[in-house]
Amino acid sequence: MALQTYIIYKLILVLVVFAFTMLIAMYSTYAERKVAGFLQDRLGPNRAGWFGILQPVADAVKLFMKEETIPSVSNKALFIIGPALSLLTACMTGVVIPWGTTITLFGENFPLQIADVNIGILYLFGVVSIGVYGIMIGGWASNNKYSLLGAVRASSQMISYEVAMGLSIIALIMTTGTLSVGQIAAQQHGWHWNVLVQPLGCLIFIICAFAETNRAPFDLPECEQELVGGYHTEYSSMKMGFYLFAEYINMFISATVISTFYFGGYNMPFIGRFVHDPNLLTLCGVVFLFAKIFFGIFFFMWVRWTLPRFRYDQLMNLGWKALIPLSILNIVLTGAWMMRHEIMAYLNF
Repeated sequence: MALQTYIIYKLILVLVVFAFTMLIAMYSTYAERKVAGFLQDRLGPNRAGWFGILQPVADAVKLFMKEETIPSVSNKALFIIGPALSLLTACMTGVVIPWGTTITLFGENFPLQIADVNIGILYLFGVVSIGVYGIMIGGWASNNKYSLLGAVRASSQMISYEVAMGLSIIALIMTTGTLSVGQIAAQQHGWHWNVLVQPLGCLIFIICAFAETNRAPFDLPECEQELVGGYHTEYSSMKMGFYLFAEYINMFISATVISTFYFGGYNMPFIGRFVHDPNLLTLCGVVFLFAKIFFGIFFFMWVRWTLPRFRYDQLMNLGWKALIPLSILNIVLTGAWMMRHEIMAYLNF
């Protein structure tokens, strides 16, 4: 493949992934209110457009048209950097996600992955770790006690649950033998899904994903009943919109990562028996991946409108006293399972 063609293709793929990410984040706000309405026996948005389908567009126009205020006692530079950093890190995480295998056009094979780096998992965790700074900076720069408390809660919560999430991923790396997200997805052909090998690790990862995205029942950093709005109390207009978009993008990426790591990614059992064209098979894989992602997003919303919020001491106890010991136990069990033949030979001896 010529270098110019390669660069143009990668740029197109970046734009497509970015556009889909923003579109899904925008309509996740609509889906959130529809799911909440269904669970609470309400209609939800039904005025703007057909069944309220244009409600996200109306919300975007409202955010753009609202007056933008910056508190006079705030650190203005950091006040602007905070939401920008949150949105930037949220968008950067989709770079290493394999959205499919390869598609063949004009005799050339084009992989449906922007960057298949051999340390993709480390890249994901590095970018996610940077994301907490956007919340911390925004909460501290506002010079508001509610914002500061929300930022402190968010940082301690995300740091606490990143430990258990990282330990759960270590067990997955032991099982798959790679740090490449693309190879992890490719290994799960047929029914070789990692959730069947790592059910405890999958459960821990999902719980930590809720805490990392600040979603209920882990929405302590922005709970309106206590902190008015948490770290984004002083924000208005599109700066607040950036924080809201970052949350929904993180939810979309979390559902994507869970689907890729544990539920086969773009792989679907038995599809190869019925579809033989390589390009059509790739497109079916993309459709299956997004079906898993949309179910994951629905699961995030379902939990939010079903379970009550934790107290903060319960949140910390769950992270440090339950999830981390379970993650360590999962690593030990995984190592024992991988060394079972050696252990059995030693015991027989």
